[in-house]
Amino acid sequence: MLKTFLAGATLAAGAVCVTACSQPNDPPPASEALEGKTYPLTPAVIAMRWQLLNPDVNSFIFRELDTIFETRPVPHSGEVWDLPKGKAMAMPADRFGGGSYDYGQFAERTYTNAMLVIRDGKIVFEDYRNRMEDGSPHIAFSMSKTITSLLVGIALDQGKIGSLDDPATKYVPQLKGTGYDGVTIRQILQMRSGVAYEERYDFGANPSFAGKLHEQAIVLNKMRFADGALETKRANEPGSTFNYSTLDTMVLGWILEEATGQKLEDYTRANLWGPLGAEADGFWLADGPPGAGRALNGMGFNARLRDFGRLGELMLNDGMRGETRVIPEGWMKQATTMLPTGAPADQGFPGYGYQIWQIDDEPGAYAAVGLAGQFIYVSPATKTVIVKLSYYPPVPPPTVDGEVISYFKAIAHTPVE
Repeated sequence: MLKTFLAGATLAAGAVCVTACSQPNDPPPASEALEGKTYPLTPAVIAMRWQLLNPDVNSFIFRELDTIFETRPVPHSGEVWDLPKGKAMAMPADRFGGGSYDYGQFAERTYTNAMLVIRDGKIVFEDYRNRMEDGSPHIAFSMSKTITSLLVGIALDQGKIGSLDDPATKYVPQLKGTGYDGVTIRQILQMRSGVAYEERYDFGANPSFAGKLHEQAIVLNKMRFADGALETKRANEPGSTFNYSTLDTMVLGWILEEATGQKLEDYTRANLWGPLGAEADGFWLADGPPGAGRALNGMGFNARLRDFGRLGELMLNDGMRGETRVIPEGWMKQATTMLPTGAPADQGFPGYGYQIWQIDDEPGAYAAVGLAGQFIYVSPATKTVIVKLSYYPPVPPPTVDGEVISYFKAIAHTPVE
């Protein structure tokens, strides 16, 4: 279990597949044309979906997912939250592993597509690479889990969710008799559901449970990812054991839709993306055919670099956009109260709150983290938000996360002259 957790913690893995995975020898047959305004699911599209993390092209694929997968749009609305330009930060040296590297070398060493630094509410550094532009959307992967946490906090404040200590079955009765029976929303937020689930995406003739859900829900659009919860059993006492699980987050999305009576994309737009003052539309990747599937809230949000920065600023400011409250007062304090993950002290990712990571020993700092090197790093002590969008290979160098996290700390403590 520890080995599985460390892989999940290091990557913050969502439901993904890679070219190097063992795959069926013959491509599955094309499904019927999907319902609604969409495209037929052809063998060519299916083949492309299997290339999601192909290291030869993933830098580009991560910005083109609306052309490959089913999506659910999240339109922006209202006045854009202005992020003024501040005095430019001279980026610090990256001192790691006995070497010293400038920012350009750091960016290449750590597979960077784009990077943003906000200090005291002003953009002090912004960089786009590999032909990515400021208008390019980029996959968040499991940073989407943190967005889900914010939505749960909003629904709780609205009274749509009565209590975090309510059982999941209060909102999704279909979970009775499954591994989620008797598990509370709080325990799911903390990745302590106790459900028997491994964040391991093996494919081929005998795929892992997570691999089967990825293939059937995301590649072939035959089922909802969250419906995998109906097949689960209990592994540990709820609340007792940290076990990183995208399925847990997908269950939170199911709970949100049942509690609010809204599709997740609509609830996101009305209660987070619009009030946030995003500069552009976002979108969720989706499972299943339209009308039957739902937004992949465990791994599928896509947005521009600066809009991820606005999310970081919102968290930094305890849910406030200027004088407007977007996230309920006190939610960020609850959500960033960390419980130990059990990771060895020298391997990072020591704590987990409500779908939010503690990734280093910086006092009060926390992060949204996604597969392949996606980060929104928040340092309240230095009023710094750092966003890094990346394209790690499927098996990244074992030191890359450590180098990135060390550099975040150096940036947070670099003054803007």
